[in-house]
Amino acid sequence: MKVIITDEISESGLQPLLDDPRVQVDVRLGLKREELHAIIGDYDAIITRSGTQVDQALLDHARQLKIIARAGVGIDNVDVDAASNKGIIVVNAPFGNVNSAAEHTMSILLSLCRNVTVANASLKAGEWKRAPFTGYELKGKTIGVIGLGKVGGRVATRCKAFEADVITYDPYISEKRAEDFGVRLVQLEEIIRYSDIITVHTPLNEETRGMINAGHFPGMKDGVIIVNCARGGIIDEGAMLAALESGKAAGAAFDVWSEEPPATALLKKLIGHPRMVVTPHLGANTFEAQKNVAVDVSREIINYIDGRPLENAVNIPRFDPDLMDHMKPFLGLVRQMGEFIAQLAPANPAKVGFTYQGKLARFDCAPLTVCGLASLLNSQTEIDVNMVNARLVARDMGIAVEEVRSTESESFSNMVSLSIESSDQRRTISGTLFEGIPKIVKMRDFMTDFTPEEHMLVISYEDRPGMLGKIGTIFGEAGINIGNMNLGRRKKDGEAMVVFSIDSPADPDTVDRIAREVGARFVKAVHMTL
Repeated sequence: MKVIITDEISESGLQPLLDDPRVQVDVRLGLKREELHAIIGDYDAIITRSGTQVDQALLDHARQLKIIARAGVGIDNVDVDAASNKGIIVVNAPFGNVNSAAEHTMSILLSLCRNVTVANASLKAGEWKRAPFTGYELKGKTIGVIGLGKVGGRVATRCKAFEADVITYDPYISEKRAEDFGVRLVQLEEIIRYSDIITVHTPLNEETRGMINAGHFPGMKDGVIIVNCARGGIIDEGAMLAALESGKAAGAAFDVWSEEPPATALLKKLIGHPRMVVTPHLGANTFEAQKNVAVDVSREIINYIDGRPLENAVNIPRFDPDLMDHMKPFLGLVRQMGEFIAQLAPANPAKVGFTYQGKLARFDCAPLTVCGLASLLNSQTEIDVNMVNARLVARDMGIAVEEVRSTESESFSNMVSLSIESSDQRRTISGTLFEGIPKIVKMRDFMTDFTPEEHMLVISYEDRPGMLGKIGTIFGEAGINIGNMNLGRRKKDGEAMVVFSIDSPADPDTVDRIAREVGARFVKAVHMTL
């Protein structure tokens, strides 16, 4: 296999490739776009960092390219869709910098607590001052870790080594996983209320953007310390500045920013605040991390050559072609079911179950299980979850995955059911295909019949006259048009479950108003990517 390396990569990390006689490695740095296009057709694999754009134009010249390896986490410079269309596997290295990020979190936290940066500047300026730089110990402090993934788990472990009391909020891990780390799993409100120090370690997505905002700071302890070594934007930077200026926060330590490099007046003012310890996104910037990501992608290329599973592939799985023809119509169904139920799921799931009934159950349903699992988990963790690594991610999150097949089916020739269980809750949906169109036919024990659409609202309430009219009025006053409605109920005057398909998103105020006025037992806005 011929491999071209187009960006600076740790040479020691490439040793697995350099030691393999089947691999020819060519290091070609600083190539112009046209030069790379002219030679890429001779290579089976390319290893890049962020300096090379692996776009449609490049791929059009890549006649025999089989694998694209990004030596790092982000794949913004790779056109994954274009690669997938050409059958080219894309791999990255999501874990090589995990330890570096955790250690950097501790370094800027300790620097803040012990005034290292300002004391260093003072002494170098010829001063000898001690009293102004009196600091804080971590011992005995309550440290709230938001996100107990690869990095957050390591931070929690290190904080415990400092004899701190660690609590954590992560709605996507099981209680057992928290127990394995020796930390207490709590709600976000408890993190806000009881923590002396709050540190965030989540991906940045619609759910986590502004997760810590102006509404949270008044409920925090006076003198709270905030740390962000995860992603810029998880903590509202304007609210952070206000908390520092008011004295509510004793200090903050940030490595990441909503805009990089920071250019706005707000960010410049926040960075310049005397009680801020700041670094320019250095979490992964260690020699060890750079070596680790190179080792990871090198091993993935060797795995590909040997025909072994690729743990960090971000796009296409490998299936038996004969089986794929039969399963393909159901892949869209389980993907939509996974995305749908993920937004209704109870916190801290312990088990995810897939049940296949009818003719479908005669075949190997593993491709469907990993597809549904990847869809379910993809928005709930800091890494890209795909059909190759979905089971590994679930295992790391402490989630058991169960698959049941039965050729017997009461109502449909084929039916797929997906359930999510926590210690005290269970959510179940069932779906099938009608003329190739995915349909949700059951939620809990309510019979339903709807096709998932982009914007939806799920409500359960006590069935009483006028409830649907009241909901329709609220939607109308909010300027939200109802496309479809599906009502399920067990009996007259009992609990009802209604699913609305709406033409535009339901804002939080509208959802809250509906919940109040109908006395909803459960209400959730759902957004489907479709």
